[in-house]
Amino acid sequence: MTTGEICVIGATGQIGRAAVRALAAEGLRVRAASRGGGRDERWPEDVVSVALDREDDAAVAALVGDGCDVLLDCVAYDRAHARQLLGLADRIGSAVVISSGAVYEDDRGRGFGTMGRPDGAPVYPVPIPESQRTVPPGDTAGTRKIALERELLAAGDRLPVTLLRAGAIHGPHCRTPRELYFVKRVLDGRPVRVLAYGGRSRFHPVHVDNLAELVRLAAQRPGSRVLNAGDPQAPTVADIAAAVDAVMGARSELVLIDGEPPSPQVGITPWSTPHPVIYDMTAAERELGYRPVTGYAESLPETVEWLARRLTDRGGWPAAFPEMAAVYGPKVDLFDYAAEDAWLGTHGRAV
Repeated sequence: MTTGEICVIGATGQIGRAAVRALAAEGLRVRAASRGGGRDERWPEDVVSVALDREDDAAVAALVGDGCDVLLDCVAYDRAHARQLLGLADRIGSAVVISSGAVYEDDRGRGFGTMGRPDGAPVYPVPIPESQRTVPPGDTAGTRKIALERELLAAGDRLPVTLLRAGAIHGPHCRTPRELYFVKRVLDGRPVRVLAYGGRSRFHPVHVDNLAELVRLAAQRPGSRVLNAGDPQAPTVADIAAAVDAVMGARSELVLIDGEPPSPQVGITPWSTPHPVIYDMTAAERELGYRPVTGYAESLPETVEWLARRLTDRGGWPAAFPEMAAVYGPKVDLFDYAAEDAWLGTHGRAV
C-alpha cells in the first residue's frame, strides 16, 4: 500500500499524533478522528480532523464512510470495540490496533495484575516472545486487551489486523508519563534517587515515534498477527535516572535498596519490578522489516522539555497530569519526600 485513505481513531492522543504524522509523510490521505476533533501543530494541512465519540457506532461508521484502506485504532480497549470494528470489516482493507504488553502472563499464571500480591510478580522469559502465554479475558486493563485481541484475530479472514503489544510508551503528550518521576525530582532539587531492586528494574520502553514506525510498516503489509512494540534498548531504572539528570544538567546520588521497596512511598518508581520485562522484537523485524527510528536516550530531551513546560503551564503535577495523579494516588505517592527523608534518616543518611 503506497496510496489510499487512512482512518485514525484517537488521533490527538500520544500515539495518534505521531502515527498521523508518520502516515501523512507517506503521502496518504488521513482522516484523523478524536473526541474534540483537534489537530497537532506538526500535521500537514491536508490531514482532515474529525470529531468522534469512540463509543458511538454510527459515528465510527460515518468516519469510515464508503471505505478506507487502513484503519488505525489507538484507543480500542475491549471485546465491544473489536465487534464494532468487525461490523465495518467489509469497508476496511486492513486494521492496525494498539494493544499492550500487559496481556502476557508467566508460566505460573502471574501477570501485571499480580504485582504486589502474595503470589508475587511475574517472572517472564527474557526476552518475551509473542508466543508467551497470555492472561484470560477479564475486567482489568490487560485482560480486556486480550479479549479485544482474541475477538479480532478470530475474524482474521474478514479483517486482516496487526495488533501491536506496546511496552512502556514514552514521549511528548503522555497522560501518565513515567519520566515525570525523575524530572520533577530534578526541578524540586532532590539530591538523591532511592531505588528498590538495586536500581536494576527493566521495563521495556517504546517511544511514540517507534510505535508510529511500526504502524506505518504494518499499514504497508496487511496481515493478521500480533507483534511486540519496543525500543532498541531496555535501560535499567538507574540508567533512566542518570539519563534524565544528564538532559537537565543535574547531578544526584543513587541510593539503592537491594530488594523490595520498604514502603509504597519509598524506592518504587513507575518502572519498578523485581524481574525484567523485556519484549522480543525479532518478529517485527522479520515480518515488517522494522528498524527503530530513535532510542531512549536520544529521544529523552524532547520528552523532558515537554514535561517541564507542561508542569509550568498547568501549575503543578496533579493539575498537569490528573490521570497519573489518579493512578498513583495516596496509596503510592511518587513524591512523598517526607517518607523518603524519614527512611533515609533511619539508615544514617541525611538530605
